[in-house]
Amino acid sequence: MKIASFTIPAIPKQLSSEQVFLVTILFVNGGNYLYNLLLGRILGPAAFSDAAILITFLLVLSFVGMTFQIVAAKYAVLLKDKKLSLFTKSITKYAVLMGVCIGALIFFFNKELQELFHTKTATMFVIFSFGIPLYFLMSINRGLYQGQNIMDKLAFTYQTEMASRLLLTIAAVLLLPSFPPSIIVATGITVSFIFGLYPFQKNITIDFKIKKELVSKEDFLDNKAILTFFMLTAFYELTQIIINNSDIILVKHYFDNEQAGYYASLALIGRVVYFVAWMFVMLLLPKVIQLKRDGKETQPLLMKYVSYIAILSTVIVLVTFLFPEPVVNLMFGKAYLSIAFLLWKYALATSIFAIANIFTYYFLSINQYIPVVVSAIIGLAQIGLIVFFHDSLQQVVHVQIIAMIVLLLSQLSFFFYQNKKNLRLR
Repeated sequence: MKIASFTIPAIPKQLSSEQVFLVTILFVNGGNYLYNLLLGRILGPAAFSDAAILITFLLVLSFVGMTFQIVAAKYAVLLKDKKLSLFTKSITKYAVLMGVCIGALIFFFNKELQELFHTKTATMFVIFSFGIPLYFLMSINRGLYQGQNIMDKLAFTYQTEMASRLLLTIAAVLLLPSFPPSIIVATGITVSFIFGLYPFQKNITIDFKIKKELVSKEDFLDNKAILTFFMLTAFYELTQIIINNSDIILVKHYFDNEQAGYYASLALIGRVVYFVAWMFVMLLLPKVIQLKRDGKETQPLLMKYVSYIAILSTVIVLVTFLFPEPVVNLMFGKAYLSIAFLLWKYALATSIFAIANIFTYYFLSINQYIPVVVSAIIGLAQIGLIVFFHDSLQQVVHVQIIAMIVLLLSQLSFFFYQNKKNLRLR
């Protein structure tokens, strides 16, 4: 009689670069969450509302920087040798120039920003402005790593940025209790951008005089195509800024500091699904571009990532629906419990947006731009809804759920329309 033998699947001795990236981004998102949670607990709702504005500015900056990162990633896949070198010099120059211009605007209008958002000091905006050129330079560095599929170094740039911001900011807040916390937060954010530049690509140079005479005609770039993709990506990232951050900014404007602090905590907890979804977008973009360049099918990859986000979203919404008070108490403490009843609704709005966002980035990577325009229209509609309907925080959340449902239905309609169109052409 033979004894049945069971073989245990071999455990890989070494993780792939993509697996390392996924684990790292989960770790980084956890660190960023810990940063926000500790600030919320230490500062309390009113003081945290000022810190939340800076964190929101950081998120806005990340979306603008993502424009440069996506463009750099795409052309790092498509270009080689001299063309890639010329492209890198060109996009780096424009990224730094834009960073200087945006930083200068924030620097010179710091008093107006203080009045608009009812912050205790304008200095926090001044300090933040100096970090913007560094952030855009960091985005170029990350985009090249992303496009070249060097995921371990890409992951490390996120680790250094997160760890430095978390450790320096929390240590300073605890050791200097009499110092304005908003200035500490602004300084920590700016310094973290310097750490986030490591490891820095050697082929990135800030050269404002690109010597075209040394470049052959064959190596000239298709600047029109690059500019078109850049503008469309920038347009979409603008819609991301509107959808993702307009609610916090408008709540800070329409409500008092305590209510704004409550809402900021709600947003930080409810957006966990979006930050994880963004991790999959980082992997999706270069793969879709590569598959399309090779003439291969891209939809199965999209469906795989959409299913991941849908499962994750369902779990998070269920947890926040069943255990809202324990979640809020665990993350921010008893001072924030009054907002717990809205947690699952905000998580629902964010989950719908995260799924719609995967579709939009997919369409962007295969040069389908109608969903980008749709996102912009709905983003503006969301602002309008909040401007007209802000009697309570609950009403603000409800109008966002409505806007995100419309966005997802629009993206799904376009997806099925394209599928049907492609089947007819075969």
